[in-house]
Amino acid sequence: MTDSFVPRRARKRRRWPAVTAYAALMAVLALGAAVAWQIHEYWEALKPGTERIEPDFGGNPKPVFHAGTMLEDPAAGSGDGLMLTLETVRQLFDPYLYHEPSTDSVILTTADKVVRMKTDQLTAFVNEEPVQLAFPLTVVDDELYVPLAVLEPYYRFTWIESGKTGAVLLFREGDVLQWARVRPAAAAAGIFPGIGTAGADAVPDVAALRTAADHKAPIALDLADGERVLVLGDEGGWYRVQTTDGWIGYVAKNEAVLEAPEVIRGERREDPYVPWKPVGGKINLTWEHVVSRNPDTSAIGDMPGLNVVSPTWFYLADDEGNVGNKASHAYVRWAHERGYQVWALFSNDFDPDRTRAVLSDYDKRMKVIRQLLHYAETYRLQGINIDFENVYMEDGPKLTQFVRELTPWLHEQGLVVSIDVTIRGGSPMWSLFLDRRALGETVDYMAVMTYDQHWASSPVAGSVAELSWTEKGIADIIREDGVPPSKLLLGVPFYTYIWTEEKENGKTKVKSRAVGMTFMNNLIEEKGLVPVFDEKAGQDYVEYEEDGKRIRVWLENEKSMRARMEIVNKYGLAGVASWRRGLESPDIWTVMKETLEKRP
Repeated sequence: MTDSFVPRRARKRRRWPAVTAYAALMAVLALGAAVAWQIHEYWEALKPGTERIEPDFGGNPKPVFHAGTMLEDPAAGSGDGLMLTLETVRQLFDPYLYHEPSTDSVILTTADKVVRMKTDQLTAFVNEEPVQLAFPLTVVDDELYVPLAVLEPYYRFTWIESGKTGAVLLFREGDVLQWARVRPAAAAAGIFPGIGTAGADAVPDVAALRTAADHKAPIALDLADGERVLVLGDEGGWYRVQTTDGWIGYVAKNEAVLEAPEVIRGERREDPYVPWKPVGGKINLTWEHVVSRNPDTSAIGDMPGLNVVSPTWFYLADDEGNVGNKASHAYVRWAHERGYQVWALFSNDFDPDRTRAVLSDYDKRMKVIRQLLHYAETYRLQGINIDFENVYMEDGPKLTQFVRELTPWLHEQGLVVSIDVTIRGGSPMWSLFLDRRALGETVDYMAVMTYDQHWASSPVAGSVAELSWTEKGIADIIREDGVPPSKLLLGVPFYTYIWTEEKENGKTKVKSRAVGMTFMNNLIEEKGLVPVFDEKAGQDYVEYEEDGKRIRVWLENEKSMRARMEIVNKYGLAGVASWRRGLESPDIWTVMKETLEKRP
């Protein structure tokens, strides 16, 4: 039998139309293109920008920086002879650095030193002792420059001066510096922003300092591996930094390694002077008003709680800086026998022109200071109380300077320094000329004369010092002027005004006369008056008719004085100062003592 092979019937194949295959191919190609475009876009988005700019300091030939801010004035000199303008020194270190063109002097004051320097002179005077300088004050392009070497003994600071750009980076005591080391190799594992000239597949040896916190931002310069930069801020994935050459820009965080923070510290300095204060108590000072003769101390009764007397003894006598003297050895002996400290008052005699003449000249101010030191030693004083009133507005800074010069000298002699000020008000010559903040930083105590809200020639009658007005005055000095309560003495009046009101041509004419507490107590008893409490003033009040005229008095008495002492306690003030001894009733001292010694 013959085998035969019968082939199976072949399966019929389905065939795609040509157009369908083409479409599929196009779709694949389109998808590939889209993916490629996305990859391209992604790469372009990640790829660091390569645009470069040339950094500059805006034409500043030798810029000075602090905390990443370029100051207005350039430095001058270099190395040990590096200098800053007077204004830069004021801005950075001491707003009270004083320039007196009339004597060609710059005066620097610290807690215990007064330093006087003159332009182009290598001899300065520190507390009147000559000291040789390595570099003098110099005028460059009409600007007064102060060598840093001159400032180093008195202020705590350090600096970096770039040998490439001349830029100066200044750091003050208390500044916290955050340094970082550039580490561009940290970005080598992939494609990261911020890489400088190195490629994405290479280990970079520089990092880019860019003009903004953006990897596309222009490159200002390359930062070498290990280069130290000062971190100024943190913006997302970037640090704002400054190089030691002064250039400021942004570096990616993955290209910088932070170091431990560094604090600029000054030398520990002991306070050269600690002012006296009563142990566990308050200062209770009273002014002794001396016109021509000192009081008969044998006639002065007991004053419980009193611990300081301030006789009005010294004053500016002329335009040359001579100090008038009404001091008494006998009064000092009497005070010391009673356990009182003596803080003699020194005034400008309410003369604005004389004040200007003396305060405008360093040599005259020093003449005053030497006399006060002499008198303090001669009369065995424990302090000086400064009372300058009726001063031209523009002479206020001169008073501040005088106090800053006077205080170290008095402290050196162990003397307490206090100053009398009005509360904040609108009068240029009685209030606005006072820089209470600056004075409060300098003196040991500040007596706030919270009285004469309504003064002797006031056009309307009213309290010498309403309680709300008094408290606001103290609170404003604490809050607005930053004077610590521990330095403040509340000034209280031992007097009041008897106001006489009468009608003339349909208008009320007001007159006043000042009287003491005892006088008013006697008058109330004599006329059978019954005081009523004035809620607004926080004081007792009386009024009566006399010869068709209205008589009005807001009383200072036990009630008002107790309320004033409560203000002292409420704000934690250093104590109280009263104007003036002799106008009080005898019981007032006990009232003040009991209230000041009251414990919560």
